[in-house]
Amino acid sequence: MYRLPAESEIQVKRMTIETTRLIIHTASQEEMLKIIGSQKDDILKTAYQQMLQGCLDHPKQWVWYAVWIIKCKDGSFVGDLCFKGVKDDGSVEIGYGIKETHKGQGYATEAVNAAVAWALQQPGITCVEAETEPGNYASQRVLEKCGFIPLGIDGEEGPRFVRTR
Repeated sequence: MYRLPAESEIQVKRMTIETTRLIIHTASQEEMLKIIGSQKDDILKTAYQQMLQGCLDHPKQWVWYAVWIIKCKDGSFVGDLCFKGVKDDGSVEIGYGIKETHKGQGYATEAVNAAVAWALQQPGITCVEAETEPGNYASQRVLEKCGFIPLGIDGEEGPRFVRTR
């Protein structure tokens, strides 16, 4: 399906963001393979495979394709997020998910806010976009709290939102 070069063959720009309660970091090739191997949901497994393939196709833009692992500072896994590559206009799309046991504790807002703030500081990035399922009001509320505004259009997954500098 995809060629898996040795980690040493890829010049990966790793990134870590620290917040009050969280450590968020880009996954290595090995970590992404473990995520793919442990995924039971076929749709998510395919999405993670596409992320890894994006990393392998664009190793100098690893941070824009990789899974970003979200953990509490005590090391417990909270969830993950990702960007979906950089478009020609400088926009990036973010996606995120929080484990059921950690929902409702503000982790999504904290992680998304930190990742978006980081992204908007990067050269050439003009805005961050996101989509939510139409009835996913919790996710829409996260985006609202992080300064996103609705675009009034639907994408593949539902309503689209944007945050600019």
